[in-house]
Amino acid sequence: MKGGKAMSNRRWLTTTSARLANAPTVDADAAVTAARRLNRAAGMLAASVLADSGLEHYRGAFHDRAMVAPLVAASLSLAASGHGVGDARRGAHAARDVTYLLAAATGVAGLGFHLYNVGKRPGGYSWLNLFYAAPVGAPAALVLSGLLGYFAERVRDNPPGTTPRVFDLPAGRATAALASIGLLGTVGEAGLLHFRGAYQDPFMFLPVTVPPVAAALLANTARGTARRHRRFTRFFLRLTASLGILGVGFHALGVARNMGGWRNWRQNVQNGPPLPAPPSFTGLAMAGLAALGLLEDDADA
Repeated sequence: MKGGKAMSNRRWLTTTSARLANAPTVDADAAVTAARRLNRAAGMLAASVLADSGLEHYRGAFHDRAMVAPLVAASLSLAASGHGVGDARRGAHAARDVTYLLAAATGVAGLGFHLYNVGKRPGGYSWLNLFYAAPVGAPAALVLSGLLGYFAERVRDNPPGTTPRVFDLPAGRATAALASIGLLGTVGEAGLLHFRGAYQDPFMFLPVTVPPVAAALLANTARGTARRHRRFTRFFLRLTASLGILGVGFHALGVARNMGGWRNWRQNVQNGPPLPAPPSFTGLAMAGLAALGLLEDDADA
């Protein structure tokens, strides 16, 4: 009887040891690296929002004092992201946490203001008003910047040897899902504005064809089976990131085509295609790449 019990105990210890040996572990340095990548993505979005909101609200003459809020929030988010990128230490930073949550809350409030602005115009929520009223993309990007920064702090605060989690969800998959949703929203904004421009340049189709593929692949990453390498997904994310930078050049060309070109930059930058908008694609693609990095370190992340 005792021999059978001892054999059972040895079998349990062997099984438990094997399970622990195969359990997913995330190196502390790898977690910090992933967090810094997310800080970088949050900073890219914050910089895009800062420039875009500054330009649009300047055009609106800051007639409402609340129009200063997104500039302050985006500036703080950008500063927190820069601090996070340069911080190689483990553990969440309280000031960055507060800053990112403030940015997300400001973005939510701005989204409400912009939707109200569209709805109060004659005709309400019509295509015409969506074309020319306050854009909903900029405050949504600020929300994403704040959330990605918050995700970065949770990954950085992850206990060594455990799967990083955010809101009790695996951090890698949660980040992939958030980046996928963000990409689809940015595609919708780009599609709306390019439709207003009648797609007069074939390159205007790129932001509504390439990023949706990346978003779909990220959505599959978020809910699909664990894989160590997702080369196809990584390729489309890098292509989307490059497209965001390339888009600035195309928009600059659009500004140059207006009457007076860059000699009349004060007017044409305000009325031409928005220069700061395309880098939102880059920031979200960077977040997707950070999610892939997390999943490579831990398939359950």
